[in-house]
Amino acid sequence: MTPSASPPAPLEVGQVLDGFRLEERLHQGGMANLWRVSRVAGPDGGSDGGFELLMKVPRIKGGEDPATIVGFEVEQMLMPQLSGPHVPRFVARGDWTRQAFIVMERIPGETLRPRLDDAPLPPEEVAHIGARVATALAALHRQHVVHLDVKPSNILFRPDGTAVLVDFGLSRHEHLPDLLEEEFTLPMGTGPYMSPEQVQFVRNDPRSDLFALGVMLYHLATGERPFGQPNSVRGLRRRLFVEPVPPRALRPELPPWLQEVILHCLEVRPDRRYQSAAQLALDLREPSGVALTARAEKLQVSGAMRRLKRWFFALGSEPEPAAPAGQQLASSPIVMAAVDVDHATPELLAQLCETVRRIVQTEVGARLACVSVMKVNRIGIDELTDKHGQSLHVKQLIALKHWARPIRKALALEDGRLTFHVLEAPDPATAIIDFAHRNGVDHIVMGARGASALRRYLGSVSGQVVAESDCTVTVVREPAAG
Repeated sequence: MTPSASPPAPLEVGQVLDGFRLEERLHQGGMANLWRVSRVAGPDGGSDGGFELLMKVPRIKGGEDPATIVGFEVEQMLMPQLSGPHVPRFVARGDWTRQAFIVMERIPGETLRPRLDDAPLPPEEVAHIGARVATALAALHRQHVVHLDVKPSNILFRPDGTAVLVDFGLSRHEHLPDLLEEEFTLPMGTGPYMSPEQVQFVRNDPRSDLFALGVMLYHLATGERPFGQPNSVRGLRRRLFVEPVPPRALRPELPPWLQEVILHCLEVRPDRRYQSAAQLALDLREPSGVALTARAEKLQVSGAMRRLKRWFFALGSEPEPAAPAGQQLASSPIVMAAVDVDHATPELLAQLCETVRRIVQTEVGARLACVSVMKVNRIGIDELTDKHGQSLHVKQLIALKHWARPIRKALALEDGRLTFHVLEAPDPATAIIDFAHRNGVDHIVMGARGASALRRYLGSVSGQVVAESDCTVTVVREPAAG
């Protein structure tokens, strides 16, 4: 598909284009115009599908940057492949021989861009925004797409708070031709948010989107951009060897865990970042489980000698080839071990521990979340301490860490890959299911005690989890006697 030789006539309010009436021009940008449109009911009684429609039309006046035209072709090719609440619903597209356009669901409200003017934001709000965007990226990556232009102006939110990603003109689909890579040899992206590997022309690594999200979190938390606003390839390459100022050096009141998360996203090498967006979302939603490293305590950038060394290695470095998005995600699952530390027999706990160890051992980038549920009353006041005055929550957390000790020791799991969570809830099964769904868990492993007539009649926690979870569930049975 190529644009026609002469620019199409300007569009006007009231005009009907391929069955869509232009109602109002919402935005006139340098590369595209956005129109609110409605579907013209034809003989088939067509309707808008119950949601407002937006038409995106490229600005073709002659003399455009060819990348703008190719980017629009990319978006026309990609959007029909995408689904789910984290992207606008695709409706139709127009042919370049007459008038190119994309009709999609209109997401009401502003983008995230105006919130930058309010930065720095409270840490809790930064984490809340980041978790929602990371969840959207996880959903996109599962569809084999790397966005490659994650920035506040490309993020909107549905009325229920769900993050929606827009503008896929620079994106790459693992199973479709990469038109931008085929036709251009310069880094493609938005300067402040581009990852080091994008600067080095790598376009297929989903961890590039996590770097961009880290830049956004840094800006929201501090009011500053970690790498400024470069406008040249030389300026972009500085992020290969110049570290950002630690966020807590700009805002000392920021909690160490938030700095840990942000700097973890901004590592130069992709293999030192979070390995999946779901793993990042888990830390932002459950900050108590964030393992603190030297990143959390850093208050100044490295010295001149270290910077010189990094510059020297960056000078002639070649980026390592990245695994395809699907393969990258498959090797970085979140495994949840649901452990009943209070009531399971020692034999069942040992069997569960060994099963979890074997599962995690096969996935080099796996994240293990060890979860126990502290059952509380639906109504009334719960006893939060034992007869010796010790916190029941803390006791359960200690027991959970003790249970996982053989796994940590056998697999030499470093901090960050193993976290612990004690949930307080009246219904253990529902708590496990909700935690898994909220945090994008790929695999739940849990134990089940021996069957009995009463448990068959009332149902079991493991049975409910198997029936209602939207991920793989492995149930470990207590070893048979003898």
